[in-house]
Amino acid sequence: MTESLQLGMFVMPIHDPTKPMAQCFDEDLELAIKCEELGFKDFWVGEHHSSTYENIVMPEIFLGKVLGQTNSIRVGPAPVCLQYHNPVHVASRLAFLDHLSHGRLNVCFGPGAVPTDMEVYGVHANDTGARVAEAIDFILKIWTSDPPYKIDGQFWSMSLSETVDEEMGIGALHKPLQQPYPPIYVPSISRASKGLAAAAARGFRFISHHMIHTDVLVDQWKTYSEGAASAGRATQPRDWSIARNIFVAETTAEAKRFARNSSLGKCIQYILDLTARTSPTGLQMWKRSAEMPEADCNLDYFMDQVVIAGDPEHVTNQLVELRERVGPFGKLVHVAHDWDNRERWLRNLELFTSEVLPAFNRAIGA
Repeated sequence: MTESLQLGMFVMPIHDPTKPMAQCFDEDLELAIKCEELGFKDFWVGEHHSSTYENIVMPEIFLGKVLGQTNSIRVGPAPVCLQYHNPVHVASRLAFLDHLSHGRLNVCFGPGAVPTDMEVYGVHANDTGARVAEAIDFILKIWTSDPPYKIDGQFWSMSLSETVDEEMGIGALHKPLQQPYPPIYVPSISRASKGLAAAAARGFRFISHHMIHTDVLVDQWKTYSEGAASAGRATQPRDWSIARNIFVAETTAEAKRFARNSSLGKCIQYILDLTARTSPTGLQMWKRSAEMPEADCNLDYFMDQVVIAGDPEHVTNQLVELRERVGPFGKLVHVAHDWDNRERWLRNLELFTSEVLPAFNRAIGA
């Protein structure tokens, strides 16, 4: 029998910068509690340091509060922006959070992309991939071995040997509760990514970005499967989480109208504008193919071909078509948007979990 689809929630977050920050965080916390009530399995929170729109600077602190007000939902930073942080600190604070959560921690490792974050941390975009890869190696070394340590990397160095005193209990870096470590995910935007293939070979899972076209999703799974096969590892649906912008309402016309004009549509336009201003390749990363004209990569395109909005039947059919096109995936990760209309966003979640999800699972034979 086919496994039922599981749900996750990703909070970037993109908030209205005129809204008080405390209100933004309170609403995100309320969302986490609601997600657990509705049966969501994962709750992810992004990391950004110098944006008035994306305003959670340390997701681990926020998730610590989520843990105190929930009982079962798994939580995770998505991603930990590794190029900004000493990997020894990352390894220790995540191991601590894993114990604090009683093993409810997921981890997503990746880069940050906000130009001002890079500037304030003194990081060059050309070094991002190498920094992330090196940081992951450091962290896994700490989590899977004991001192003495002597690691000299390109960007970081680490030594723990001369001052170790086992009798006094000093010189031990903490290991996670989940052994050998929590489930590790990586974010994925590109086609045929060497980084995704390498992650697959190491047994990491991945989350596909919410703004990429179905054709790119197909390519990502192919790349991931080939990377896993190169290491003799068989893939399974739980390896893959697909993020999507979804809105459900009583009628399809109403859902599409609200999605376009609400914080969902504004979020997509914001990302398009930011990418156009800061990316050396323009909007290339969001196109369904390299041949797609830049002018066509606009809000109309996303609303027509990427966003899933409609009444419960329409959304169910869209998700079944997505699965038929890309193959089985383990989790569908909803993208959270600013509550410009709290009641409608909550109603959207209730309609999805009470009507769309059961119908989808019936349609796939789960």
